[in-house]
Amino acid sequence: MFLRRCERRKNGKRHTYWALVESFRTARGSRQRVVAYLGELKRSEKSGWAQLGRKLSGKAKPQKSLFDPPHYEDPADEEEPVLVRLKGIALERVRDFGAVWLALGLWRLLELDEVLNRLIADGREEVPWATVAAILTVARFCQPQSELHIESTWYAQTALDDLLGVPPEKVHTDRLYGGMDRLLRCKEELEKHLRGRLGNLFELEYDLLLYDVTSTYFEGTCGANTLAKRGYSRDGRPQCLQVCIALVVTTDGIPLGYEVFAGNRTDVTTVEEIVLAMEKKYGSAQRIWVMDRGMVSETNLKFLRDRQGLYIVGTPRATLRKFEEYLVRKDWQEVQAGVEVKLVPGPDGRAIAP
Repeated sequence: MFLRRCERRKNGKRHTYWALVESFRTARGSRQRVVAYLGELKRSEKSGWAQLGRKLSGKAKPQKSLFDPPHYEDPADEEEPVLVRLKGIALERVRDFGAVWLALGLWRLLELDEVLNRLIADGREEVPWATVAAILTVARFCQPQSELHIESTWYAQTALDDLLGVPPEKVHTDRLYGGMDRLLRCKEELEKHLRGRLGNLFELEYDLLLYDVTSTYFEGTCGANTLAKRGYSRDGRPQCLQVCIALVVTTDGIPLGYEVFAGNRTDVTTVEEIVLAMEKKYGSAQRIWVMDRGMVSETNLKFLRDRQGLYIVGTPRATLRKFEEYLVRKDWQEVQAGVEVKLVPGPDGRAIAP
C-alpha cells in the first residue's frame, strides 16, 4: 500500500487530499484500488499513514512513485504551507527542471542509487560516487554530450545542484571520468540488478534475444586505449580509430548486456563470446537468438545448435543462391501481416525458413 496525492478544483480553488491505495495482481496484470480517502494531511500525518500502509502490505518500505522527491525532510517540521504574494515574485537564474526531475525519478525507481551505494565503498571523496553516476546518467538521458560539456555548460543550466546538493564547481571532468572508471568495475552487478528490476517493473521476457554490433570512433591518437583500432566504420569515418560495441536486448528494446571489442573485430567472431557471457550472467536456457547476416557462419550456427539454442538469422547473399529455385516459387505462407515464410531443405537435409 502507498499514499497517492489527489487534486481537485472547486469554486476556483485547488484542494489537495490524500488516498491510501493498494496494488494487487489480476489475470490481466497489476491493478490498483483506493482503500480509504484520507483528506488533507499534515506532514507528520502523511508519515503515519505511510507507515501503516507498509505494515498492512507487509513491505519493508513504501513503493516509490516516479515523482517522489528525496526524503530530506525533518519529521518534526509540521508547518503548514506558506502563502506567497505572487506580485512580489521575481525570476532569477532560471534553470531546466522537468527533464532532470524525470530522469532522477527513473534513477530512483530503478533503485540504482541504492545498489551503487552498496557496491562502491565510501572513501574520502567530496561527492559520493553514486551521486556522480547519477549526474552522468541524467546527462546522457537529457542531453548526450561530452563530460567537458557537462562541466562547462549543461550542469549549471539545470536544477541538479538543488536536487542533488552538489554545486556546479564540484562537477568537473576529473570527477566525471573517475565516476565512469568506478562504474565499469560494477558492470556485471549493474547488469544483473537492472535485469531483475526491469523484470519486476515490466515483466520482461527473455526467450527471444536480439544481438547486434555497432561502432563508435574517436578523434585523436587514443594512445592509452588498446581497443582503439581501424576497422569497418558504420559512421563513414574509416580514417579514425574506433571500438566495436556489442549489445543484447529483449524484443522490447531493454538492454540485457553489452561488451566492447577492438575496432578491427569482425561481427562474426563475437557470437560465441556473447552467448557464453549471457549464459554466465543469466544461466543457460533454450533461447532464440536473432542476428543479421553479418553474424552468420556455419561454425556459429553449429555452436548454437550444440548448446540446444535456436536462432533466426539473415541468410548471406552467397547462400541464398543455393535456394534460388525455391525462392521464386509461389508457395509462401503468410504467418502474420507482411511476413511470409516457407520451408526449404537445408544443406544437411533439415528444413530451414528463408
